[in-house]
Amino acid sequence: MIGKSLIIKTIYSEEELLELLRKKSEIGFKYLYNHYSGALYGVIFRIVQSKEYTEEIIQDVFVKIWNSIHQYDVVKGRFYTWMINIARNTAIDYLKSKSFQNELKNQSLPDFVYNSTKLSTTNKSSDFIGFTDVLCNLESDKREMIDLAYYQGYTQSEISEKLKIPLGTIKTKMRTALVKLKDLLKDYK
Repeated sequence: MIGKSLIIKTIYSEEELLELLRKKSEIGFKYLYNHYSGALYGVIFRIVQSKEYTEEIIQDVFVKIWNSIHQYDVVKGRFYTWMINIARNTAIDYLKSKSFQNELKNQSLPDFVYNSTKLSTTNKSSDFIGFTDVLCNLESDKREMIDLAYYQGYTQSEISEKLKIPLGTIKTKMRTALVKLKDLLKDYK
């Protein structure tokens, strides 16, 4: 007879998954990885534009999720959103790290240019969650600001300088864009 703790389900509700993760269950971790790694991979790849770096970063993301699961608060937002934010912040931290910056100094220009055709962000295979299609519903100026902030790690002040637009206008447009994105994503699962 198989004990209750050895029964492996193929589908877990978010609550069941959270309970498994809080109990540090290996089954919960495998389920988490199998069901969310593709989406998190897409978010990270969109930011770092490199398979090699993405594979390195995604390991850190899952370790952070595993070690920080007790910090997740269901009242503050969805679990999926919490994980996306961890992936996004980890990727941006990686790009801003000294080791990455030093590595860039030792590469030839074509290896790290964002606008390389090979590394284009329009590569549909890297967008597992279809976020590129959602962003297309924003006006081009707001889409550019979201891209700079969330995928390239610019602060609002840096965006203001780069686009030569007053900071107050950037803040207003970003807030408007985020409200619209929230509305567009409300039915997304």
